[in-house]
Amino acid sequence: MANHKNPITAQTSAPATDRSATYSQTQTGSGQSQEQLNEKKRVINEVFALFKLNYHNQFSAAFPDTETLHHAKRLWLEALLSFAPQDIMQGAKRAILQSEYLPTVHKMLQLCAAGENGLPEARAAYREACNAPSPKTNHKWSHPVVYHAGRESNWHFLANNPESIAYPVFAEHYRKLCGRVLEGEKLSAPEPLKLEEKPGTPLSKEENAQKMAALRAELGI
Repeated sequence: MANHKNPITAQTSAPATDRSATYSQTQTGSGQSQEQLNEKKRVINEVFALFKLNYHNQFSAAFPDTETLHHAKRLWLEALLSFAPQDIMQGAKRAILQSEYLPTVHKMLQLCAAGENGLPEARAAYREACNAPSPKTNHKWSHPVVYHAGRESNWHFLANNPESIAYPVFAEHYRKLCGRVLEGEKLSAPEPLKLEEKPGTPLSKEENAQKMAALRAELGI
């Protein structure tokens, strides 16, 4: 009878060769300190361990030997280098919660950049930008990239042109901004306008009369 030994269980205690699939030799990330690079290598190893436990046979099929696993980890490290370690780990957790399939590098880029609510689809982002009330800075945006794409597109332009004209302009700005986010750039949320805490004291009848007289004098009435 064929041996149906679970490949994941069999690999739970990593053999010595498995530990070679780390990055002691990796020259990636010359712009970062060795300490930062080592921390990201550690997180990548943790992510792969997490995927190994959660994706079982998919993981074994994708990474059938130590050499393949080593190259995959190096590729992921290079692709995700712009992200902070906590963002990489959060991206991995989102992958597990959102999909039963082992994520690709491209999907991981999206998941690491997503924040809590994810990067909206372009058409949904356009509609959010158009429908958000003024002041736009006070709207609770699904992601800061939507606000920045709307601002780059020009709010007046979006409000005064049909979707057939406005959407392509918005979509191009949105595409470029999403690309920056996927490369690890943090787009800040807009600073909400602060409402005046204490309204001004109403003018007295005499002050109102004086202002009206001054205004009439100005207008020559």
